[in-house]
Amino acid sequence: MNISPDQIVYWQWKFVSINATLVFTWLVMLLLGIGSWLVTRHLSIETKLSKWQNVLEILVLNLQEQIKETSGQTPNRYLPFIGTLFIFIATANLLAIVPFFQPPTGSLSTTAALAISVFFAVPFFGIRQQGIGKYLHHYLEPSPILLPLTIVSELSRTLALTVRLFGNVMSGVLIGAILVSLAPLFFPIVMQALGLLTGIIQAYVFSILTVVYISAASHES
Repeated sequence: MNISPDQIVYWQWKFVSINATLVFTWLVMLLLGIGSWLVTRHLSIETKLSKWQNVLEILVLNLQEQIKETSGQTPNRYLPFIGTLFIFIATANLLAIVPFFQPPTGSLSTTAALAISVFFAVPFFGIRQQGIGKYLHHYLEPSPILLPLTIVSELSRTLALTVRLFGNVMSGVLIGAILVSLAPLFFPIVMQALGLLTGIIQAYVFSILTVVYISAASHES
């Protein structure tokens, strides 16, 4: 049994390989790209909207509300980045119920890439909001002596995001495989329902933690 999609290699030549993580990441991006084009090509401001535009507006409004409640700031500046993270992670997790699909979020390389994106997004939004001087000054507060601890905290936060998402997705896949092997007629239905729920929860937790980190860096004291 393959715990991580990194272990499933479809093609390899010397040091170059294409594994399940790459294939299914590309597949998720392709689905999201096509889906975005289909949903937004006929946007309307009329009273009667298509069902897909309704779904899109509900998603955007809920994301805006969550960002506003968590950060206490205007949500629109963070919405594109946070929304992209949430939709990608949620889609990748939800597609795990499709036979033979390997969620790329079950790969440590994917979760590390997402966490590194957050790592660079935090100073980006912080500098854009406060200016580089004021943003860098917060590393010296309350005392310059604590600068090494502040840097370690930034790095450990990235590691925590990486391991949390990877561990939860990987453990869900592993437990599901064990239960299915024990009772193949009953547990698949239960695991599919739990997979839908936990997939959304993991995407939500990752996105909310990102909002917390970014808003803390962007807060003007």
